[in-house]
Amino acid sequence: MVRHDSAADVYRQALPVILVSLVAGLFAGTLLGTESMREGIESVPGLLLLLPAFLATRGGVYGPLGARLSSGLHQGLISPHFEWNDRLRNAVVASFLNGMIVSILIAFLAYVVLLAFGRSGNLLELVFILTIAGFLSAVTMLGVLLAVIFRGYRRGVDPDNIVGPVVTTVGDVFGVAFLLVAVEITEVIL
Repeated sequence: MVRHDSAADVYRQALPVILVSLVAGLFAGTLLGTESMREGIESVPGLLLLLPAFLATRGGVYGPLGARLSSGLHQGLISPHFEWNDRLRNAVVASFLNGMIVSILIAFLAYVVLLAFGRSGNLLELVFILTIAGFLSAVTMLGVLLAVIFRGYRRGVDPDNIVGPVVTTVGDVFGVAFLLVAVEITEVIL
């Protein structure tokens, strides 16, 4: 079991991850400023409306998974050597399903808000975009989160110190990128 009791230990483990998170956040902001992202936002009514909710829910869905895995590792309920046992599988599947359901719900709510403000939108297009972006971000978030937690824990890093910044960073950077990818894919499909 990893044990770090001092504030210096927490700071030493969390600071590098927070600095990477800062740089990655700036990168995600840069992605938003690209010509293709602006074109994508302009081409899909409601995309800018749903962007903050989509990015925020990445942390809301996958942050608890990180906390759950961290607690399981600390309590000895989950092996530090990655094994697909029932506890881990159930946590991952629940997070994946929550991420997908929330993504589709965001599309519906964005459409309702558009209608409420007298704007036009395409519900099918929003659902397609959020389903694709939700799926791609779920796979990425789960892969990165599992790798960081298990590798970090085996190397003596307390997952509680790094889960928050990792989830935020991966959710923001890949969430923005995958929304753009989803817009491109949806334009081909629809």
